Amino acid sequence: MLTSIKATGTGIVDAVAMAESPAPTPDLRLLAAAPHRLMFFVGAVNVLLAMAWWACWLMDARWGLLHLPAAPMFAGWVHAIVMQYQLLPPFMFGFLLTVFPRWMGLPELTRWHYLPVGLGLLGGQVAVITGMALGLDAWVQIGLFMSTAGWGYGWVQLLRLLLAERRSGRGPTWHAWSCFAAMSFGLTGLLCVLAFLHQGNAQWMFVAIKLGTFGLLLPVYLTVAHRMFPFFAGNVVKGYTPWRPLWLLAVMWPLLLVHLGLELAHAYGALWMVDAPFAVLSACVLYRWWPRDAAPGLLWVLFIGFAWLPLAFALYAMQSGFYAMTGEFLFGRGPAHALFIGFFGSLLVAMVTRVTQGHSGRPLAMPKAGWFAFAVLQLVAALRVLADMLPDPGLWQAVAAIGWLVAFLPWVLRSAGIYLRPRIDRRPG
Repeated sequence: MLTSIKATGTGIVDAVAMAESPAPTPDLRLLAAAPHRLMFFVGAVNVLLAMAWWACWLMDARWGLLHLPAAPMFAGWVHAIVMQYQLLPPFMFGFLLTVFPRWMGLPELTRWHYLPVGLGLLGGQVAVITGMALGLDAWVQIGLFMSTAGWGYGWVQLLRLLLAERRSGRGPTWHAWSCFAAMSFGLTGLLCVLAFLHQGNAQWMFVAIKLGTFGLLLPVYLTVAHRMFPFFAGNVVKGYTPWRPLWLLAVMWPLLLVHLGLELAHAYGALWMVDAPFAVLSACVLYRWWPRDAAPGLLWVLFIGFAWLPLAFALYAMQSGFYAMTGEFLFGRGPAHALFIGFFGSLLVAMVTRVTQGHSGRPLAMPKAGWFAFAVLQLVAALRVLADMLPDPGLWQAVAAIGWLVAFLPWVLRSAGIYLRPRIDRRPG
C-alpha cells in the first residue's frame, strides 16, 4: 500500500510539474492519437463556425448590415440541420467510438476507424457554412454529402463493434444498442436531407429536422446520462447510491417515438399527452439522481444542465394544450431552444469538459473557461426561450446567437489547445 501511495504521489507531482512547465507546441498529428481528440476538436471548431454564420445571418436579417448574398437554401432549415447533424455529432461520435470498446471489453479502435468520420464531418461543416455564407449552392450540397459519408463510416464502425460483442458471447450492452439506434435515426435523417436535395420536397427536410431532435439527440443524451451520471456521482459523493434501472430506457424510447410521430403528423394539440408524462418522469429522475451531500462543480453542472429537460417538456406540454384550445403557438420556438441551448448546450459543456479533463491527465475539476461557458449559456438559453414572446424577437434572437459565441469562445480555445498537445501525465491517448 505504501508503494501505491508513493507512486500516486509521484504521479500527482509529475502532473503538477507538467502543468506548470511551458506548454508544448501544438501538434496536429496528435489529433489522430485517440477518437475523442479528433472528434472533440472538430466539434469545437463547429461550435464557433456554425453559430458565427447564424449570428451573421440573424444580424443581416434584422439590421441589413452585412449585405450577405442570397442563401441557396432556406437558412432556418440549414441552421437546424447544422446544429443537429454537424455540430453536436462529432462530440457524440468521439465519445461513442471511445467507450463502445470499453463497455464491451473489446480492443480500442485504430485511427483508420475514426479519421474518416472526423474528416467527413469537418469538411461537410466547412463546406455547408461556406456555401451558405457565399451563396454557393454546390458547396452546400457537397458538404451535406460529405457529412453523410463521414456519418455512414462511423455508423459502420459502431455496428462492427456491436457484432463483435455478439460473436464474443458477451452482452448485449443495452446502452450501446440504444445509442446505436439513435445514430441510425441520425443517418436516416441525413438521407432525408439528401432526398430533399434530389426531389426538392420540403417534407423531407421537415422529417430530417424532427428526427434529429427526437430520434437522434435526445436518445443519445439520455442514454449516456443514464449510464454515466450515476456512475460519476457514485465516485465522488460520499454515500451516493447509483440508480439507473434499464426500465427507464424502455420507457424513454416509446415516449420519444410517440412525440416524434405526433410531430410528423402535425398533431400538435395532442403532444401534451406525451410531453406532460415525460416532463414528470424526467423531473423524478433528476430528483433521484440529485446529490444530497457535497459534490464537486464538475458534477453539479451535469445535474443543473439536466434540469432543462423537464422544463423544456413542461413548456412543450403547455404549448400543446394552448394550441389545442386556440390554434396558436404560445411560446414559439421557446421549448425547442430550452432543449437545444439549455439541455444539449449545457450538457455539452459539462460532459466534454469532464472527458477532456480526465483524458488529458488533468484533475477532474471545472476550469474557469468551463464555468464561464456554462454560466453564460444559462443566460443565453433563458433569453432565447423568451425571445419569441418579447417585442422585436429578431433583435433578441441575434443577441442570443452572439451570446453563444461569447460563452463558447474561451472554452473552445482552451479545449482545442488541449487536444493539440500531449497529456500532461505523459500517458498515451
